[in-house]
Amino acid sequence: MKNVVYGLMAVVLLGVGTAARAAADESRPNVVWLVAEDMSAWLPCYGDPTVATPNIDRLAHEGVRYDNAFASSPVCAPARSSLITGMYATRIGSMHMRNVRPSNAALRQDPTAYDDIPPYEAVPPAFVRCFPEHLRVAGYRCTNNSKKDYQFYQPVGVWDQTSSSAHWRDGSDDQPFFAVFNFGGTHESKAFPNATPQPEVVAPEAVTIPPFYPDTPAVRDAVARTYNNIATLDQWVGERVQELEDAGKLHNTVVMFFSDHGVGLPRGKRSCYDTGSRVPLVVRFPDGRGAGTADDRVVSFVDFGPSILSLAGVDPDPRLDGTPFLGAFARERDGYQRGHAYTHADRFDAAYDGVRSVSDGRYRYLRNYVTDQPYIIANAFREQLPMTHDLYALRTSGDATAEQWQMAATRRPIEEFYDTQNDPWEVRNLASDPAHAVRIAAMRERVEAWMVDTGDLGFVLPETKLVREHLWTPDGEQPLTAAAVVQHAAVELAGGEVVCRFTVESATPGASLAYRLGTGPEAMGPWQVYSGGHIDAAKTLGRLEVNAHRIGFKPSAVVIDLGHAD
Repeated sequence: MKNVVYGLMAVVLLGVGTAARAAADESRPNVVWLVAEDMSAWLPCYGDPTVATPNIDRLAHEGVRYDNAFASSPVCAPARSSLITGMYATRIGSMHMRNVRPSNAALRQDPTAYDDIPPYEAVPPAFVRCFPEHLRVAGYRCTNNSKKDYQFYQPVGVWDQTSSSAHWRDGSDDQPFFAVFNFGGTHESKAFPNATPQPEVVAPEAVTIPPFYPDTPAVRDAVARTYNNIATLDQWVGERVQELEDAGKLHNTVVMFFSDHGVGLPRGKRSCYDTGSRVPLVVRFPDGRGAGTADDRVVSFVDFGPSILSLAGVDPDPRLDGTPFLGAFARERDGYQRGHAYTHADRFDAAYDGVRSVSDGRYRYLRNYVTDQPYIIANAFREQLPMTHDLYALRTSGDATAEQWQMAATRRPIEEFYDTQNDPWEVRNLASDPAHAVRIAAMRERVEAWMVDTGDLGFVLPETKLVREHLWTPDGEQPLTAAAVVQHAAVELAGGEVVCRFTVESATPGASLAYRLGTGPEAMGPWQVYSGGHIDAAKTLGRLEVNAHRIGFKPSAVVIDLGHAD
């Protein structure tokens, strides 16, 4: 029955989606994101030969390797909020990990951990949309397989399909697509002792240990597991590319491979150093553009969404924090952002941090706003990794080497500065070196300008104040998106068919509007993005559902009986 309904809908709908596809430039590429979790550029194409990754190497050989790509946060949910919106998390209130729900690991360790931390959603400015919504308006089919974790619940019109089975191949051949595939096998938790180990490609005794770690069995086990997981990731990348080749789609698809932040080991994930924020990024263009080259442009997660819009021929809103580095509207970043990427560290689960950092690709400046605690803050989830306790032990054992000072420290300096070209592991703090005083002052000013420009919400504490005074004003209660107002009427078309013609609006600025049609509650078609104008639908379908949802607000819905539309 559903197939019949959806087929009928395809014939009778004369709305925005069909018109957009008809007007679309056939030369617009498909775009596929292959996203790994918790992974630094520990790859042969970036100079680390520990495990072979022939499929990722192929992408780098046939595409462009970006050497200065940075996550906006060294942990997933805040970073993903920037990926989907093109906005800094510190501007929209998504900087705390995580704000929608508490960490079960933290609660198991301390049932009172979240007593003073309310659940809430981030609220971007009214002009901000999840960027796939713009792609859908432009005629793209958008699928997500399947992680979201945006620090807010996305409107129903963002994706055509989002699930563990979502796939670009479920669309029509003549419709361009944007498809996201997420690989969780490199996640921090996959190095836990209870995780199913991947086939051993490198043994613990064969791995090179970063100098800031002690050489212990637990550290070697975690590092080896991390590399073995990368080898499995490479197989997954090869499978996704092979699917495109087998379907004859690779010749017109841009493939982007990257990770959602740095390696999921201590002083990687949750740290603003390169190990936590610098990510691999390889872009393979269908025309072979730049094949085998490296690009040293500094790019940030806030730039990724605008770049996909630009590839699709959509000019991104200039009010976004991000700047497109790909496509027809690619341009340089302006002001304090030009040539620099910014990273923040705030609350991780129930423990507060406070770091603001900037990198120009070579030099990194960090400002520690929380100085009275160790670098490796107590974190219940991370403590499931046995090596974490070996790092804790360095604080009291007296066995720390000079390169392990950060692991042994119980306090932090106010400022840190590193030359990552000469000190790739960032263990020699040059903040007091007079030879770098001018550069340090300039980067300090950039961080301060960034914080002022974004109205940095990470310093609005407690979070009850953040919610009450900045996000869900004026009383801290989540606002409700104004219900969609549907104007509808029966209209006779030239051929004599009588349809229901409707338009939709909401009084809430920034509300995303979506609609779907069907014969009843159990037989509804997919959600379509409403972007203005009128929609004609066959009255025989019987039911129209409309959803209005501003990001961070509660959504509202209305139902219309088309059979009785006047």
